[in-house]
Amino acid sequence: MSTLSPEAISEDFQYDDSTEVCNMSDVVAFGTVFLSVVYSLVFAFGLVGNLLVVFALTNSKKKKSITDIYLLNLAFSDLLFVATLPFWTYYLVSEQGFHNGVCKLVTAFFSIGFFGGIFFITIISIDRYLAIVLAAHSMNNRTVQHGVTISLGVWAAAILVAAPQFMFTKQSANECLGDYPEDLKNIWPVLRHVEINLLGFLLPLLAMSYCYFRIIRTLFACKNNKKAKAIKLIFLVVIVFFLFWTPYNIMIFLETLNFYGFFPSCDIKRDLRLTNSVTETIAFVHCCLNPLIYVFAGEKFRRYLYHLYRKCLTVLCGHPVHVSFSPSESQRSRRESILSSNFTHYTSDGDGSILL
Repeated sequence: MSTLSPEAISEDFQYDDSTEVCNMSDVVAFGTVFLSVVYSLVFAFGLVGNLLVVFALTNSKKKKSITDIYLLNLAFSDLLFVATLPFWTYYLVSEQGFHNGVCKLVTAFFSIGFFGGIFFITIISIDRYLAIVLAAHSMNNRTVQHGVTISLGVWAAAILVAAPQFMFTKQSANECLGDYPEDLKNIWPVLRHVEINLLGFLLPLLAMSYCYFRIIRTLFACKNNKKAKAIKLIFLVVIVFFLFWTPYNIMIFLETLNFYGFFPSCDIKRDLRLTNSVTETIAFVHCCLNPLIYVFAGEKFRRYLYHLYRKCLTVLCGHPVHVSFSPSESQRSRRESILSSNFTHYTSDGDGSILL
């Protein structure tokens, strides 16, 4: 695709009208089926996982922490993102397309959820850096009110950054595509791609890498025997983000080169189109993994799922059902440290996440 959203699935990469027509009908047909199936799966798993995060955070009686605020907003970003996937699935399989208003709205939600999710992942990394590396200096600033203010700023930044992604989008001839003014047609798509590469990948990756590198150094300096789990989780966060988003951003960069005619061969264009569909779906799966990485690894969230499971059994059976952990599970859960314990070893506010 040549844009951030799935709006360009029916486009052919014909940037030079003087070249021989490159038939991509089979590639487009494969992409339609493949993306439709993956979008449906991502929607199902992403919806369930992030809704569980929201329910757990909002139903907890424990006092909220700044980490909870960021995790809640990350879940909302992912929900906003996955909520658009059924619409894109319909767009792929339908020949009618969207109404112009729906086209703009879905593209807007998609773009805002995309950038919002990545920005909140970055903010969580910075917050962990402040909580551990700069604990003494940040102790008074890491409050719930501060977290709410920063979250509002992140949402505003996501809307501002996403605006170029949807401001020129419109429904035309049953296609939801960018309709640029004549003087912007040669530069605006390129600027959009550069924006995605820089603000949606490179800068967040650099910020996360720096923050977690400093965190690891701090954890190695402490004598906490639980630091190994924290270090493993840190590597998981960075590596998963890198593995899932790097192929997609490489393809966006290649699309930029393709826009300027760097790949005149029809075979290369077909390969780009096919690879783009695959790497896009890999990147979108990341929103399903956020609950697993940031929340599901926490002991308290697993206990929340356990109590939710008991409630479901009670409703189904019509009477209270006692389900207990086995001795080995109980001992193992005690040995497992929660993320906040590992990440806030040097903090005195004790504001670990409710879920973690």
